[in-house]
Amino acid sequence: MSDVVYLTKEKFVGLEQELREMKIGGRALVAQKIAEARGHGDLSENAEYDAAREEQRHLEYRISKLEETLSKARIIDSKDLPTDKVYILSKVTVKEPKNGKKTQYQLVSPEEADFEQNKISATSPIGKGLMGKKVGDTVEIKVPAGILKYEIVEISR
Repeated sequence: MSDVVYLTKEKFVGLEQELREMKIGGRALVAQKIAEARGHGDLSENAEYDAAREEQRHLEYRISKLEETLSKARIIDSKDLPTDKVYILSKVTVKEPKNGKKTQYQLVSPEEADFEQNKISATSPIGKGLMGKKVGDTVEIKVPAGILKYEIVEISR
């Protein structure tokens, strides 16, 4: 699979907390549901039992994915990164040449991406298109909806 997963300290701590909650509370809750469903008799036609087992499979899958992510994680601090080019954790202000509209994106790891907060994955089409560029550069980025054209106006942390 992929190598290093770059995370901020806050995201790393959040994922550790989520993992702890799943292992302790989540597993206990699922075990209780399975036990209750077993109490309803014949397991071959017990929809509650099947649902509880499916929930257990999903929980264990999520736990294994979180453990894998955390095992590959490297904590990065934006203060350690230069602002000469767009890197992961850069805040990039771009301007659309045709209408002058400005948008600020922050490039983050896929695990931290949140489009509503303008945090985009460095591995997304826009993220890849901006990575390594400098202020004044114009980029054309192919996205499913067509081609986006941006001028990089500012790079900050």
